[in-house]
Amino acid sequence: MSYHQTGSGIPEDAVCQYSSARLWFRGPKRSLDTPYMACAGGTETFGRFVDRPFAAVLEDRLDRRCLNLGSLFCGVDALCQEKGLQSILDAAELCVLQAPDILGQSNRFYRVHPRRNDRFLAATDDLISLYPEIDFADVNFVHHLMKLLQGHQDARFEAVAEELRRNWVREVGGLLQSLQSPVILLCLRVIRLSEDSRPVQETEVPLTREMLNAVRPYCARIVRETVCVSGQSDELEDMLFGTLQQPMAEFMIGPAGHRSIADALVGPIQNLR
Repeated sequence: MSYHQTGSGIPEDAVCQYSSARLWFRGPKRSLDTPYMACAGGTETFGRFVDRPFAAVLEDRLDRRCLNLGSLFCGVDALCQEKGLQSILDAAELCVLQAPDILGQSNRFYRVHPRRNDRFLAATDDLISLYPEIDFADVNFVHHLMKLLQGHQDARFEAVAEELRRNWVREVGGLLQSLQSPVILLCLRVIRLSEDSRPVQETEVPLTREMLNAVRPYCARIVRETVCVSGQSDELEDMLFGTLQQPMAEFMIGPAGHRSIADALVGPIQNLR
């Protein structure tokens, strides 16, 4: 069984593949022969543990076919290097592309799994030389890696962060330039609150204004939206998960968050028609 099926929070037959792409997407499978709008991205676009992700909400509100091409744990590498996905996006009337997490990309310091981009595979010689005191053998996820590097609290971390920023602009910018359909870039900020109700930064290397400005010329629009995780938005009871999945579900976007994302997208989409 694929990892995209396991623990997705929806029935197994609600994930699908399209013949030209290797990634697993949110189901049910839709026809590509009728005009469609596409929503592509990672776990948030997929709508883990949610019955109706924002793509489904958009379809209802716009009365327009909207394919959910969200794929669990999909980051820069999967989005930008999956040619089958790009061919589906090229054929769309319009594409909403969730800006991928900056950590999920292979670069000169480390390599990630080609489809499950949250998985750390190996450190390169450059990273080993930069942090000779660290044993990377027990690192399995990119967020674990970043916290490990950041814990040394010196200037070396900025060298890694700058490489990630440059690589993100190059890869995402290249994808946006190559797509034949107009693209709305969706920049989601998913926050959780600390015990004193202050927002907690979810990633060690966030997207910057400079990065978005660099790719802005290749987008029809950039839409920013901030949502809270379900565990802190009183939505957990509306999520779909098994007993052992509750800790994961608490860190996912709930139904109201997806409706909020759809609200933010409706106007920009209608303005492009």
